[in-house]
Amino acid sequence: MSIRKSISYIVFVIGISHSIQAQTISPKYTFNVELGLPVAAANMPFKAIMQGLVTSNVYLQHSFPSHFNVGVGAKYTYFVIDEFSVSEIIQGGIHSSGAFVKFGFDKFYNEQFALDVGIKFGYNENFFVSDINKALGISPVRNGAILIEPTLGLILAADRRNSYRLNIGYTIQNYGFRPTELGLDSNLNYNASELAASTQFFFVGFGYTYYFGVNSAD
Repeated sequence: MSIRKSISYIVFVIGISHSIQAQTISPKYTFNVELGLPVAAANMPFKAIMQGLVTSNVYLQHSFPSHFNVGVGAKYTYFVIDEFSVSEIIQGGIHSSGAFVKFGFDKFYNEQFALDVGIKFGYNENFFVSDINKALGISPVRNGAILIEPTLGLILAADRRNSYRLNIGYTIQNYGFRPTELGLDSNLNYNASELAASTQFFFVGFGYTYYFGVNSAD
């Protein structure tokens, strides 16, 4: 290969590489909305009688040039009582709302596909609401709990400002669930260690991200 051809080839490769890199999104700031379906996974009475309806996150995130990120946001989750799993007639559920900080790593591997792996640390207030509690004049019963939530996001960009993602996560809350908190007459024969176990659930859902302060990767 002649020197002229070699130089031309090198220039061509550099140009193609620069073009590919220029199309790769390197976000500085993002606004994120996530919705998912929670499924109870731990604390035996919680798993037996509670059915997840929705879990959601809204947060702002800053990504550093190293692709590590930090975010802050709010979380809401709702579990409803599965009426077919208890003998008493009861309607209600558990509303959980709180705030969190998120630490993670996100990176676009081309102009369309990215990963966002992270963990959220936060605090929730849990509200136990039921028609029985309301009739007793103690609605809602409430408690507070620290939460830890590792997550994985598989991201597809629609354009340089918008993307959509598939979310998978697992939430650990440091409180033990007792059916009597919902107004039931008993704790359904669960022993003390089963009642004291932390409530946990996994979820699968979708999310939307808006990018601002975006620069092309160098």
